[in-house]
Amino acid sequence: MSGTYLGMPAFPEAARTAVRDATLRGNLRHATHTIRAKRAAAVAEVSDWAALREAGRRIKDHTLRHLDRYLEQVEASVTAAGGIVHWAADADEANRIVARLVRETGESEVVKVKSMATQETGLNEALAEEGIRAYETDLAELIVQLGRDRPSHILVPAIHRNRGEIRDVFRAEMGAWGRPAPEGLTDTPAQLAEAARLHLREKFLRAKVGVSGANFVVAETGTLVVVESEGNGRMCLTLPETLISVVGIEKVVPTWRDLEVFLQTLPRSSTAERMNPYTSMWTGTTEGDGPRVFHLVLLDNGRTDTLADEVGRQALRCIRCSACLNVCPVYERAGGHAYGSVYPGPIGAILSPQLRGTGSAVDASLPYASSLCGACYEVCPVAIDIPEVLVHLRERVVQGGPAVRGGNRVVLRPARGHAAERAAMRAARWAFARPGVLRTGQRLASRTRRFHPRTLPGPGRAWSATRDLPPVPAEPFRDWWRRTGGGADETKGAAR
Repeated sequence: MSGTYLGMPAFPEAARTAVRDATLRGNLRHATHTIRAKRAAAVAEVSDWAALREAGRRIKDHTLRHLDRYLEQVEASVTAAGGIVHWAADADEANRIVARLVRETGESEVVKVKSMATQETGLNEALAEEGIRAYETDLAELIVQLGRDRPSHILVPAIHRNRGEIRDVFRAEMGAWGRPAPEGLTDTPAQLAEAARLHLREKFLRAKVGVSGANFVVAETGTLVVVESEGNGRMCLTLPETLISVVGIEKVVPTWRDLEVFLQTLPRSSTAERMNPYTSMWTGTTEGDGPRVFHLVLLDNGRTDTLADEVGRQALRCIRCSACLNVCPVYERAGGHAYGSVYPGPIGAILSPQLRGTGSAVDASLPYASSLCGACYEVCPVAIDIPEVLVHLRERVVQGGPAVRGGNRVVLRPARGHAAERAAMRAARWAFARPGVLRTGQRLASRTRRFHPRTLPGPGRAWSATRDLPPVPAEPFRDWWRRTGGGADETKGAAR
């Protein structure tokens, strides 16, 4: 993954810092609640949303089961259409391929469409080391780049910034990247957008090389698809003489009929639109229309290892809509930077540890960056059961389970937890294995309930500072069951 994220602290430490930032939390709360409400309204318009969701799940699962065949079909289709296909086993290889292709054109600048895959590989940094400058053209990505920042959201990378902060970034940094910010720039959206247009226009017209990702690749024709809302993608995909697209191998769909399902679910789940304002599709090269040279770099970078995990592989269904981030109570409070990955939020908590396959503290902590409330699963347009995968990965972390990466077995460090927590778990295991002891303990807890504190003392005070301890019922469930007659059937069954 991107070197930008190397050295990041584990999620608990990063989140502890983030939640103290009142401005950050206010920005996140306003943005996520707004997007969440708009998405709910857009989805409610579709009477067969559940059927579309199920269709998306099945298409993705089918494609992943037969991914080898469909990838070969993609290569054949792209090649037949005049494109050139490259295979990259990891991030370093992908970056080397792209840097070599740019150098062969003799250019030292590229314009980029927003691309999660190139953020994952750290392409901008790799190109900079080769003396090649990459210009982000998506407005939010531009804000992040000018501010020497990191993306914190899949759909809205600069969601952690408010309008005043963006104005200050433009005023301070645009001059260093070419055209200075307009005089008297305010924080109104129209002025900020116009400043970005003026800043980027000459770069669009001057650039000979474009770099993109893709939302989907249609195997039957080798067609790549990018959906976006600003038109910058259309400029990057059509004006340069050479186009290089870096695409994760999981982005393949078999047919145009399959694509139709996702072109309904992705816009509503991401931007709450019925359809994207700009949906760009290209198939190889065409004389006199668009780039003269097209390269497709198919990126693995841990995806085939993830595919080998029967539970974890469902993360590869993700279509990067970001709906799970906008409903997640943990993301809303901690923000995207706390996840230490280009993929933040619930999907990042299950995708990053699988793709990176390392034993770092960051990766070992991510499966715990969730309350398991299930809101992410409810809104996912391809029905990824994120809580199931989180629990699966927690089990792997606790067991020190192996994660295979590049043929080398590496072990995730077990999350040992607090000593008091471990002691409590040992005591619970002992009691649950002895029904008589458990029954006695339940009755004793019920009879002394009026003496129970509402908060914990000592180190436990931090946990109960924002929540009360759950009240103990007036009588144990087993006693209630017998008193109300339920236990009679149980006794009869035992007698028979």
